[in-house]
Amino acid sequence: MLTLALETSTPLGSVALGRGDELIAECALAVRATHSETVLDEVARLLSRARIDADEIERVVVGAGPGSFTGVRIAGALAKGWCHARDLPLYAYSSLRAVAASAGGDRVCALFDARRGEVYGAAYAAGGLDDPVVGPRACSVDAWIDGLDDPAAWRFAGEGATRQRARIEARGGTVLPPFLGVPRAAALLWLAERLPDGRVADIEFWEPRYVRSSGAEREAERRGGSR
Repeated sequence: MLTLALETSTPLGSVALGRGDELIAECALAVRATHSETVLDEVARLLSRARIDADEIERVVVGAGPGSFTGVRIAGALAKGWCHARDLPLYAYSSLRAVAASAGGDRVCALFDARRGEVYGAAYAAGGLDDPVVGPRACSVDAWIDGLDDPAAWRFAGEGATRQRARIEARGGTVLPPFLGVPRAAALLWLAERLPDGRVADIEFWEPRYVRSSGAEREAERRGGSR
């Protein structure tokens, strides 16, 4: 099945094309606010280089967050629009799970920078092929490590892990190289071939998993509560 994958939950996003376990093409792109056109342009270039027509795409798989609110919304909206317009199935997987899948092996804890001293995280006992044993959730890295049974038995990946390397290593954890911490569109293709439960049942009402409300939403709640 010819599949288009979109992943824009972090500043370094990617788009990919695959058929079964064959990765046809993948490219990285910088994700910036309001730059949904950039992603569409990159998809068009990718299809052109692979000599594939857009109408040949049979399904779309998307990184469902958490991560940058703007980035997650970009991929989510593009994926939903593409599937609606062409009546295609949509698959969605956590962007943290994509990192765990790329890292491979057992006991991978994926952490993204959530700002304000917090991380988005999820811990996968079987490299992304199982449901997370902890998370996804947003909290301080210390609270996150405290929630693991044995921090020294886990490998940590992602921008959040890289930023918090000293704290993680002080607790005995292993921080993987930065290139293994980027959620890749190719990893979403790999997951879609192995985890059919990622198929979205109702595309119209599907929304990415942000884990926490946006800064604007939190500010609105604060103002509303202070009245």
